[in-house]
Amino acid sequence: MDYAALAQQIKLWAQELGFAQLGITGVSLTDAEAQLQQWLDAGYHGEMDYMANHGMLRARPAELVPGTLRVLSVRMNYLPEGAGFATNLADPTQAYISRYALGRDYHKLIRNRLKQLGQRINHHVAELGYRPFTDSAPILERPLAQQAGLGWVGKHSLLLNHEAGSWFFLGELLVNLPLPVDSPHDGNCGNCVACITSCPTGAIVEPYIVDARRCISYLTIELKGAIPEEFRPLLGNRIYGCDDCQLVCPENRDAPLTIEGDFQRRPQWQSQSLLSLFAWQEHDFLTNTEGSAIRRIGYERWQRNIAVALGNAPYHTDIVEALQHAINHCSELVAEHVHWALAQQKRKGWQAESLLPRSTERLVRIIQKGLPRDA
Repeated sequence: MDYAALAQQIKLWAQELGFAQLGITGVSLTDAEAQLQQWLDAGYHGEMDYMANHGMLRARPAELVPGTLRVLSVRMNYLPEGAGFATNLADPTQAYISRYALGRDYHKLIRNRLKQLGQRINHHVAELGYRPFTDSAPILERPLAQQAGLGWVGKHSLLLNHEAGSWFFLGELLVNLPLPVDSPHDGNCGNCVACITSCPTGAIVEPYIVDARRCISYLTIELKGAIPEEFRPLLGNRIYGCDDCQLVCPENRDAPLTIEGDFQRRPQWQSQSLLSLFAWQEHDFLTNTEGSAIRRIGYERWQRNIAVALGNAPYHTDIVEALQHAINHCSELVAEHVHWALAQQKRKGWQAESLLPRSTERLVRIIQKGLPRDA
């Protein structure tokens, strides 16, 4: 079989299925094993026990799926039209949700497309063995993607690409075919430290190293218990995830918008006020987050996050009333954050308005200058 020709055909099929790029790499991640172990030993994974549960299996695709010879690494753009970065971040009464979560949950979509790609290959190679993944198995996606030539790992630990920035999802198709591999990407961030200096909580503790325990995405999504008080004022109005390190990255200046309809911003996330979202009952939350990645945090953490954001918002009697009403109807976890939010509102009750955190002010100025696209 002409595996070189097959590799080119696979890349064409990937584009037809909506992937922006496909690269091919082998199964060796020796260097990544040591880095992963150091990160785990430092405790930077926090409560994400799944990062340590499988040992070094994450760096060994051939052990994860025996018989694997190559990893087909793909990326799919997700930046939606009308992302409204500055609009949301500049108004502390609105809710900010990480832009990857504004549309349909990417897991099923990308995995189904990868399955379709495997089926196309299988029509040409009867003995094909394959298995699709997208954030759904213990596998080191970003090192594999770099080896496959899709980009380089930036100082914020996300994958970067000169043409697409970082606004894309990754996925993998593990196959048992000896396809020719692509050259690793040799890009780098140079002297840029924008992501490090702009992180609201200082989560990027050194270049390429993120302490998840300080990261707003971890605090609002992964953390199951109480958000440490030291970080609550720094969350601002971010109730699900954070995009700050991507927003200030120069590589994202000309990042393309997604063509996927499922990744566009859903109507319920258009200019939603914190108060309107806080008023949702659990059935409202479940209805409005159906098919969304947001549903994974559950109603309790949803309320917890919004309570913190309301505490950070400018003083308003409507906010105080909503918080006081919630105390009698919420869980113990949420109540802790509601009491904190009430204390914050009381402290600044004499003010007509509150100032944005300095880091957010700087971020908004950057975005309003056109960096990155705010369609």
